[in-house]
Amino acid sequence: MLSAFEPTVLPLSASQIEDLRLASSKMSGVERRSFQAAMTLKYCGGNARHAERVFGWGREAVQLGLHEQRTGVICLGAQAACCGNRVWEEQHPDVAQALWALAESHSQQDPTFRTVLQYTRLTAAEALTQLRAQGFPEEHLPSPSTMAEVLNRNGYRLRKVVKAKPQKNSRKRMPSSPTSPNGMAGPWPHRI
Repeated sequence: MLSAFEPTVLPLSASQIEDLRLASSKMSGVERRSFQAAMTLKYCGGNARHAERVFGWGREAVQLGLHEQRTGVICLGAQAACCGNRVWEEQHPDVAQALWALAESHSQQDPTFRTVLQYTRLTAAEALTQLRAQGFPEEHLPSPSTMAEVLNRNGYRLRKVVKAKPQKNSRKRMPSSPTSPNGMAGPWPHRI
């Protein structure tokens, strides 16, 4: 006999429960909580504890999803503000300013003028050498691979620029001569 606190549950097979768990595991954040809340309402009568027992989902996450669905207010986490390493430019702003000034002095417009991109001849290794020469301590400078990422992330493409390509000095083909045995004259006329 069911107690007054036990919600009515639609019968689910073990494979259906496993499918719902798999679908939930492929999502994250708001999307996952919304899915879990919808399945809790549909199969568990809106009871987060029952969803925890049936599906193995965290009761607090299901409850938060139910509240978000009921009120329409989405709760955002503060993980990005509190966790993870800051990028090198934020950790060392004075060195970054010197790097930007250095990269700007080595930048030039795309030689075809077809794009608004600027290219730089400054390589990551050369940037590190010049920053060391300016007196910045070694512990504030990143590795060469990180320096390349920093330059790329901030729009400085590490590619050599060719200002103008020289044209080849090749002779033009001479028109066919009727006196030529094969109908084609080479760069020097043949005499027969």
